[in-house]
Amino acid sequence: MKPANLLFIISDQHQGAAMGCAGHPLVQTPNLDRLAAAGTRFSTAYTNCAICVPARASLATGQYVHQIGNWDNGFPYDGSAPSWGHQLTEQGIKVDSIGKLHFRSADDDNGFRREIEPLHVVEGIGDPASGIRDGSIRRDWRPGIDEAGPADSTYQQYDIRNRDNAIRWLRAHADDEQPWALFLSFVTPHPPWFAPPESYALYPHEQISMPHQWQAEDWPRHPAHEYMRRFFSSERPFPEATIRRLNAVYYAICTFLDQQIGRVLAALDDLNLGDSTRVIYTSDHGEHIGARGIYGKFTMYEEASNIPFILAGPDVPQGKVVDTPVSLIDCHPTILDAVGCEAPDDGIDRPGSSLWDIAAAPEQDRTVFAEYHAIGSRNAYYMLRDRRYKYIYHVDAPAQLFDLIADPNELHDLALAPDAAASQLLIEYESQLRGILDPEAVDRRAKADQAARIETLGGREAVIARGVFTNSPAPGETPKFRRLVEAGG
Repeated sequence: MKPANLLFIISDQHQGAAMGCAGHPLVQTPNLDRLAAAGTRFSTAYTNCAICVPARASLATGQYVHQIGNWDNGFPYDGSAPSWGHQLTEQGIKVDSIGKLHFRSADDDNGFRREIEPLHVVEGIGDPASGIRDGSIRRDWRPGIDEAGPADSTYQQYDIRNRDNAIRWLRAHADDEQPWALFLSFVTPHPPWFAPPESYALYPHEQISMPHQWQAEDWPRHPAHEYMRRFFSSERPFPEATIRRLNAVYYAICTFLDQQIGRVLAALDDLNLGDSTRVIYTSDHGEHIGARGIYGKFTMYEEASNIPFILAGPDVPQGKVVDTPVSLIDCHPTILDAVGCEAPDDGIDRPGSSLWDIAAAPEQDRTVFAEYHAIGSRNAYYMLRDRRYKYIYHVDAPAQLFDLIADPNELHDLALAPDAAASQLLIEYESQLRGILDPEAVDRRAKADQAARIETLGGREAVIARGVFTNSPAPGETPKFRRLVEAGG
């Protein structure tokens, strides 16, 4: 594959299904739809951890969370593990970032020549209270959901600046002789739950289809999800009208995001860079928006773990949809191949594969892996996903098994009353998982690291007294800390 420029666009919390090109009947994403029509869309793409900081650390390094120890939003990437940015820089490729990184600090060597208005974790610390996983505290997310509606937000303003910064960057480098890489990171559709009024008006509430298993009587009663609902104070159901309004806001923010991406892609064409630039679009994880009685990401259900993934540009098949499973760790070799860099000979185990090769190949039955050790969980859980099945292993709780061909909405957990075939599959998938890691040992290691991290910050009471925030502030915005709630309070 001939080296070319690379424009890597990533968003935050964009559910894989929330695009017109993914078959959503309502969400308007015309620019992403055109990008998919001009390239290849991966329908079975996944995050390796359904929360921001670990997912972005995996993307940067090409390694799983348990390999690098970025367990939760209190363990930000600090540049110590080599990233694809380091590899490009060492081989003479100009690589810059614009927008959200969610690493520790711009003072670290994160692999970029320049970081333009980066969003990093708060105070270089992030959210260490995520590591308190003993059930003694909870967070009340109800106010943010109740206030969802049409309004401006600092996140919208930030993404407009990210858009404009990207267009200026492209203009400045339109005539570069050597290939370059630009990592453009938007922060929407991540909460706060405010959408531009003109986008919100596109989604009348009566047209909103309710999310899967939104009614309390239909909620999956798995212990991990019961714990999560209590942790985020959503064990009491929200009214239907509130969920419709929240979904309308989410769809509207997705449309707003699409508009910003469209402006950047238009600038790429206006500068005659389309034939010399490959484009990747993806997101760090998805969003439940009330499905299964859950709000946010955090789970292995499709709403949270499935992500959009589109490739376009030179040598990319056009109008193709690939069902082969892929994940964010595949970005590392994909980025290196795009700009013509050699894979590092450093002895590090990077499990990913180049998506340019997978896009050009026939469909294959590939297995992707994800894990979770963060906020809202009492114990670790792990996912294996191949073309047909999704297996979820929970430490100290029952496993789950879904047939995604027969049951794409994950309404029937085959592990609840397994027949002989499902029982055999559960045995085989657990064996496959244990070939990757020891799930209990990794759970213990994550909790030990989290406890040690809390001690370095002054101990449990100091971390609780610091408070928490619903979302990381945009650059220039003061973090709005909120009090943690005692579990019985």
